Amino acid sequence: MEITFNSEEELYNRLIPALTTKKEEMNRKGFSYIKEEDIWNYFKEVKWRKANGLELHEMVDDILNCDDIVIDSYLKTKLNMKNRKLYFDDESRR
Repeated sequence: MEITFNSEEELYNRLIPALTTKKEEMNRKGFSYIKEEDIWNYFKEVKWRKANGLELHEMVDDILNCDDIVIDSYLKTKLNMKNRKLYFDDESRR
C-alpha cells in the first residue's frame, strides 16, 4: 500500500510520533534543548536533501536510529550561523 502526502506539512505531521520519540530520547541523554523541529530540519536539510522515493518506514527508521551527536552538531552549526552582537553595559561604566 503506497502512502502519499500532499505537502511537507502533512508528512511532518505523520512523522510527529517518531520525532517526539527521538526528542524525548535525546532529552533523557542531556540534549534538553533539542525540539522536534530541530530533528525535522536536520533530516530535511541534510539527510533527505537529495533523496528520492523515500518510504515512510525508511524515514521513521532514519529518525529513530540517527546518532544524537549528528543532530546536536547540526543545530549548533545553525545557531552559530546567526548574527550575534556583543553587548556592553555602558551604564555601569559611568
